[in-house]
Amino acid sequence: MRILLTNDDGIGAEGLAALRRIAAHLSDDVWVAAPEVEQSGASRALTLSHPVRVRRVEPKVFAISGTPTDCVMLAVQELIEGRAPDLVLSGVNRGQNLAQDVTLSGTVAGALQGMAMSIPAIALSQALIRFDHHVEASFATAEAHGPALLRALLKAGWPVDVILNVNFPPVSPDRVRGVDVTAQGARDQHHLKFERRSDLRGRDYYWLGFEGAVSAPPEGVDLAAVSEGKISVTPLHINLTHFAALATLKSQLLADAVGA
Repeated sequence: MRILLTNDDGIGAEGLAALRRIAAHLSDDVWVAAPEVEQSGASRALTLSHPVRVRRVEPKVFAISGTPTDCVMLAVQELIEGRAPDLVLSGVNRGQNLAQDVTLSGTVAGALQGMAMSIPAIALSQALIRFDHHVEASFATAEAHGPALLRALLKAGWPVDVILNVNFPPVSPDRVRGVDVTAQGARDQHHLKFERRSDLRGRDYYWLGFEGAVSAPPEGVDLAAVSEGKISVTPLHINLTHFAALATLKSQLLADAVGA
């Protein structure tokens, strides 16, 4: 099996090193195409306004001056010698990718690009107790449970227009309480914030970041599983159509058109 690895934390990220060790349990044909610098929050962005440059780090390993989407596209179309990968793994992200955050995530986007190119893809993230750069991320849980979980997921399979979003809980490997297949949740508290600062010339600038927020998610969603110490596996797809609203709008517009 040929595996392509990517991430959004950058080529030097500890989580990518952990993912390489996880992938080594599955195959000896592993390629890496990751951003040269961190691309967290890049979502499915493409680099269109300036050149994308590639640095060969070692055989089968490339650092790319672009987004996770750029990385997967370039790797599959230009950098990987011979046939396309059989699997794309994106991560292991430093921090969870749950609920609405999946639409912002470069980690999830890397997997989505694999799916868009007809390659089965999985995004993997290691949750933190709180999102703070002073909190040390431990990838031991992802490394301990990742290989067996990936084998089980590959055996089970999933539709071609779906990716799997895996989040490991912020507990030690021996305290994981199992695996839960979940729906995407919705945060009941806003946790993004801007912090205004001033530079030495007195001009304002802003940092965007996250703050902790107490949440009470319902059972069966990704947020609940991770908070309960379980590994969350969520099947996601890119079709954002809300079919109930579509039917209602279609019915109402047709009625109004007839009435007019």
